[in-house]
Amino acid sequence: MFLIKKSEVLKLAEELSKTYAVYGPVVEKESNQTFFVRPDSIGDIDLDAPIPSQPPKHTVFPQIERIFHYSYDKGAKRAEIIADFKPEPKALFGLRSCDLNGVQCLDRFFIGQEFTDDVYLEHRKKTFIVTNTCVKPFKQCFCVCTDSGPSAREGYDLNMTDLGDEYLVEAGSDRGKALAEKMGLKKAGSGHLEAKKAVVDGSISRFESIATDNKAWISRVMNRITTGFIKGEIWEYIGNQCFECGACTFVCPSCSCFNIEDVNRKDSSTDRLRSWDSCSFEGYTRMAGDHNPRKPVEDRRNKRFFCKLSYSQSKKYLRPGCVGCGRCQWVCPGDIGLPNVVTYIRREITSR
Repeated sequence: MFLIKKSEVLKLAEELSKTYAVYGPVVEKESNQTFFVRPDSIGDIDLDAPIPSQPPKHTVFPQIERIFHYSYDKGAKRAEIIADFKPEPKALFGLRSCDLNGVQCLDRFFIGQEFTDDVYLEHRKKTFIVTNTCVKPFKQCFCVCTDSGPSAREGYDLNMTDLGDEYLVEAGSDRGKALAEKMGLKKAGSGHLEAKKAVVDGSISRFESIATDNKAWISRVMNRITTGFIKGEIWEYIGNQCFECGACTFVCPSCSCFNIEDVNRKDSSTDRLRSWDSCSFEGYTRMAGDHNPRKPVEDRRNKRFFCKLSYSQSKKYLRPGCVGCGRCQWVCPGDIGLPNVVTYIRREITSR
């Protein structure tokens, strides 16, 4: 463990910028919204800014990217396939715990199972993560309901906690420790770890008064979703409110739905592109011959919340698919963000 003065904390980002493209929370002046982007200047990074409007997953799972390029020489009757994914090294500076948990869900989907996604792996191998403990919740947060905050426990290179005049910096990897030692940060003691615990406990205690937008008591709902003991009319009610816009998917830190498309170029070669997709869309499950096993929208909503809250998914990803960031509730025009869906299901349970 190390310490760095609060006035000097961005020097960590400056040092990282010598090796990595640094991304961090930046408040847009025109809209006053926070975005997790590559800033024009390291000084634009604001560690006190609210949760970014969009999840930082785009840094490791781009919204659209070319994964390979191929061409066919008719004369020589020869095909050439060239892998084309060379992501630049990136440092995610000031990542909130909920968003780190989202990245870990993506890790377990793309590289933690039977098959490894080489494109995603290449991104992750070149990613340095510096997390930022939430010393207070924000209005839409419910990470305490999903065990994903307010402080990161694993998966980071460095974790920072604001202790007032200084930050406690915990190393979670050898390269994180090497960076702290290279910068000559002074060592922290057990008293500083106790101070961090007090900060985290204080943050949790303030959820009741500050994080008033959302609550999601999900344990019993997880049981019902897993076993299927939810009335069909509940899913139909939820489905009737869905606009099928896909916004919930695109702002979710853990959603991994994607589509693959081949795009022809003028030189007769072809690019294979991967882009974000959404289980909200009717076409997502459409099969050859135009058969669609999930054509009714309530079936697609059912699947989404099964993915976020079922025990089988939690076993696969070692945690619930929801990380408690509240973004889906922000953007849903039909008012069926996950906290509200949990409420609808709990009402159905208690009314029996």
